[in-house]
Amino acid sequence: MKLEAVIFDLDGTLIDSMGVWVEVDKEYLGKRGIPIPDDLFHDMEHGDSFVEVAKYFKQKFNLSDSIEEIMKEWTEMVARHYENDIPLKPGARELLDFLKAKKIKIGVGTSNSKFLAQSVLKANNVLHFFDCLVAGCEDIKGKPFPDIFLRVASELGVKPENCLVIEDVFVGIQAAKNAGMTVFSIEDKHTKPEWEKIKKITDFYGKDFWKIKEKIEKLL
Repeated sequence: MKLEAVIFDLDGTLIDSMGVWVEVDKEYLGKRGIPIPDDLFHDMEHGDSFVEVAKYFKQKFNLSDSIEEIMKEWTEMVARHYENDIPLKPGARELLDFLKAKKIKIGVGTSNSKFLAQSVLKANNVLHFFDCLVAGCEDIKGKPFPDIFLRVASELGVKPENCLVIEDVFVGIQAAKNAGMTVFSIEDKHTKPEWEKIKKITDFYGKDFWKIKEKIEKLL
């Protein structure tokens, strides 16, 4: 491939935040007296964007809250964490520095909301690295549909085949593949049940960003 752009997923990839969302699910449902099922997302057939997950919760648990109210409450629950105590994954900043020095375009394609994505990137002083950010709060199909990554590529002005996606979850890797992009996966403890099937479809599996940086260097 002719590498012209790198597109990062956010949660579990750039930032170590998946544990926060597990607690949000528990707290949100717990406030309504609903026990969290072990297979919470097992029957979710559509994408995983912020809007789509809110719709899924409303239907699955017959919630009286509107989609907008659900998303607003989730945002308020996690905003403090994103603004204060969610770190970048080790080696992420160094990879961003490297890509910027090589004049590689950089984007974010996340199922999260734009507000939260911008908040955590700003808090970690890396928001300026990104040429565009496409989020799941927009009117767009979530992963594993390719739409989020295709929109990032379009906004960057780069053909999909010249984009590299870095992801941590299986549906995200599927989305990148469905977009016709090369995809590297980064290990995250919260995706451990998926590790084996991830390794079967990803173009490269990296334990951390140091390993991914080494692999990218060989592409340039």
